Amino acid sequence: MEKYFVFIFLAFIAEVLGTISGFGSSILFVPVASLYFDFKTVLGITAIFHVFSNLSKIALFRKGIQKDIVIKLGVPAVIFVTIGAFITTWFPTEQIELAMNIILIILSIYLIINFDKKLKKSNANLYAGGIASGFIAGVAGTGGAIRGITLSAFHLSKDAFIATSAFIDLGVDLSRAIVYTSNGYFKKENLILIPFLVLISILGSYLGKLILNKTSEKTFRYIVLGVIVATALFQLYRMLINS
Repeated sequence: MEKYFVFIFLAFIAEVLGTISGFGSSILFVPVASLYFDFKTVLGITAIFHVFSNLSKIALFRKGIQKDIVIKLGVPAVIFVTIGAFITTWFPTEQIELAMNIILIILSIYLIINFDKKLKKSNANLYAGGIASGFIAGVAGTGGAIRGITLSAFHLSKDAFIATSAFIDLGVDLSRAIVYTSNGYFKKENLILIPFLVLISILGSYLGKLILNKTSEKTFRYIVLGVIVATALFQLYRMLINS
């Protein structure tokens, strides 16, 4: 039970930072959860947690959801997250987890180096961003960073950015949650976590919004990305030591 308390606290921190960064909490939540659970359980817990998390963000940042972007980015994301989720049932867990950590490191370093660069505002980039973010979310548990890069090209307000991203992510997480739970990724003994995950998603998103209103978003994004790199490197180190 002590394991759950530590995990819940770290999940709360991930939710706050995920809200502040605008990328969503999965990019932090997945590495944190993998310290306590096997990788397929991590995928199951992450998907279910993020359904609640996204509903909280939509309620808190509901102004200005961009329907056109939701369709063009969201539909490809939902299709390819389902494909990616099914792939996890075929490949060895160790290989998927290794790929996840490598992806996290590459994404984090890229985002740090290219923090102020913008993608071209185009439908092609929306479709490509939806495909890439959805597929990586299905396979590795987190695609928020790619979705964030894509949305940044459209210069949305903070509320519109987070609400639009959360709306897309809700479809992504519902789709993969169905695949994961049907394949036994979310175990019965983890049902005890659901009330805590609901509470964390609400409180974490709310606290993140309060901080976001008063603090530089850029500073916190650098902090979040730095933590992601450090966590992913630690995970790779742990895998190499245990191999």
